[in-house]
Formats: sequence, C-alpha cells, structure tokens
Amino acid sequence: MSDPTRPPGPRIIAVANQKGGVGKTTTAINLAAALVAQGQRVLIIDLDPQGNASTGLGIEVEDREFTTYELLLEDLELRQVILPTETDGLFIVPATIDLSSADIELIANEKRSFLLHDALRQHAMDEFRFDYILIDCPPSLNLLTVNAMVAAHSVLVPLQSEFFALEGLSQLMLTIREVRQTANPNLRIEGVVLTMYDQRNRLSQQVEQDARDNLGELVFKTMIPRNVRVSEAPSYAVPVLNYDPNSKGAQAYLALAQEMLRNHARMAA
Repeated sequence: MSDPTRPPGPRIIAVANQKGGVGKTTTAINLAAALVAQGQRVLIIDLDPQGNASTGLGIEVEDREFTTYELLLEDLELRQVILPTETDGLFIVPATIDLSSADIELIANEKRSFLLHDALRQHAMDEFRFDYILIDCPPSLNLLTVNAMVAAHSVLVPLQSEFFALEGLSQLMLTIREVRQTANPNLRIEGVVLTMYDQRNRLSQQVEQDARDNLGELVFKTMIPRNVRVSEAPSYAVPVLNYDPNSKGAQAYLALAQEMLRNHARMAA
C-alpha cells in the first residue's frame, strides 16, 4: 500500500531496444542532460554491463566501487551507489562488467524481476529529489531488461533510421506486453524516437514514414539527426549539450526533452 505522506516519486523511464547500435546509450545520456537543462534533477541507472553510459559521463572504472550490480544484489545504502557527474543535477549509478553475471545470479532469487523496482522505491531515494530516472538497458531482452521494465513507468524506444529497423520492434513489444500481464500492468510505451536520421537520405525518410504509418502517435515528432558532435561527445566524457550546445544534435535532444515534458504536463492536467 502506498504511503500518502511520501512525496511523489520520480518518473522512471526504461530506454530499451534489444538491437545494439541504435543510439540507446547516447539517447539516455543526452536526453538526461537535456532534461537537466530544463530544470529537472535526473538519475541514470547504467544497466548495461558494457558501462558505456558511465564512461560517457566521465566515471572512471576505478571510481566505480559500487555499481548497479550491488544495487540489485546487495543491501547497500543508495548514497554509496549514486554518483554525481560533472553536469549539475545529473547523477548516475554506474556499471561494470560484473553486471554480466547478474543474470545468472538473479535466476535463483524469487524476487528476481522486482529487485530494481524495490531498490528505486526505498525511502532513502526521497532525499535525492529526482524528477526523472532513466534506465539504460542492455541490448538484449534478458532479466536485466525485464527488471528495468518492471521498475519503470514507461519504455522509450530509440529506433535507428535504417533498413529492418521496424522488424526488431515486434519482440520488444511482445516483452512489454508480457511484463504488463505478469508484473507491471501500468507499464506504457513512452514513445519511439528516430535516431541517426539523415533527411537527405531516402531510406531515412522511408523508415520515418513506415514508423509513423505503423505506430502513429507513439513516434515522437522530434528526430535525432546523424551528427558528428553527438558521436564525438562521449570521447570527451560529456553529453553533447556540454560539448557543443549549438550543434544540431544538442538542439534535437533539447527539443526531445521539451516534447516529452509537454506530453507529461498534458497527461497530468
């Protein structure tokens, strides 16, 4: 039963696509930074054993003493696993390769699908006053991704503007439906965001048309262009808004954050 005396918790969004290379981590990092630029306090949960979100936000491997592995499987204080980044208002729970073994260890746990859900709803989370939590999922539909979907209010799907882009969505949608039926009936699709979009490319235009024809209003109006600044920013361990705020990529992520905030304000009205 919910506690009426607790402040409302943050909106939790899983950024998921089982296909790799679609701009999932890039979207998690840069959307988070764009939300911060709009006055939000944001936490990223790096749930990918590759730890790219952690690296992309400047968290060195030697500084990742406690990670999402411990958040899921050990009873640690949140203060020990939540780290600040160089962007004020943006925090992260980092990941290391240790997380790759979590799937096997989770199988024996009877609460295996709810561990992240429970970790993100402990009373100690209230003092951080986060508005949003973005979960950067691994590029697979494993127990870690299921944990993210059980914990989340919604799923944001980055979709690369390339041939066969829509084909991989069917399995993801099936997983979302199964999670709804078994563990999280309120889970919804936040939306589909087209990434690496090249308006000069007829294939990109065709993928956009197919996505809008098939998914309708689920597809964000904002599209993320293929942009060299977005690609360069991770090598400097900062979001593209810090690296080159005037670039087309940075402006696109700002527009995406603004579109999302408008949608949430409309839903709350």
